[in-house]
Amino acid sequence: ARERRESLAFRNAEAARHDAVMAELLNLAREKEHESYMLQWAGENDAKKYLADQEELRRQSLAFRNAEGRRHREIDEEMKRKVVMENAENEAIAAACQRDVQQYKSDCAARDRASFCLRGKEHFSTRLKEENDRQLRLDEEHESHLLDTAAWQDVNEYVEECKRRKRLSLAFRAKEKRRHFEHEKKQRELKIQQQHADTNFRSEDARYIEMAKLKEKARIALESFKHSPNCSFGANPFDTVLR
Repeated sequence: ARERRESLAFRNAEAARHDAVMAELLNLAREKEHESYMLQWAGENDAKKYLADQEELRRQSLAFRNAEGRRHREIDEEMKRKVVMENAENEAIAAACQRDVQQYKSDCAARDRASFCLRGKEHFSTRLKEENDRQLRLDEEHESHLLDTAAWQDVNEYVEECKRRKRLSLAFRAKEKRRHFEHEKKQRELKIQQQHADTNFRSEDARYIEMAKLKEKARIALESFKHSPNCSFGANPFDTVLR
């Protein structure tokens, strides 16, 4: 009987725990369902707002397209007016050009008549000028003949003057050549003398260097004699060399 009571108590406790778990699960399911409804309502509100925004954008797009269409129509009307005005200006310019052409033809005819008259006068003037030129040419040929004669005389005189200058130039160049030869000869002699002097100077320098070396050797030998205990010289044996 005690075991049965314990079994009944255990089953009651398990049933109570199971009821508590089921109640907790039921609460969780209700909360999830409530959250799902909230999300659904929020989604429906967002969809409504998106559709309203799209509708507003569509209205704005239609308004913009209407404004653009109106602006393009105004531009087309303005271009048509400009084309009409340009055509009118072109017709006026063409009419003015036609008048200018007629005036130019009239001017050309008048100029041609004046040109014919002028050419007749110029032809007469040309003949007079040719006659004057022929007379002047005859005078110039006569004067040229006289100038040629004088020029021939000048040429002969110039040739003689050139020959005289050539003779003087040859004499001057011969004199300059002799002077240069003498100058070069003196320079060679000076160079030879300078070389001899340099040789003598080098010989003297070599002799002085050799004497200096001998004096140095004698001084070194004298120093060694002074410090030697066997040295018995009463006077400097290299005195004549050191002097």
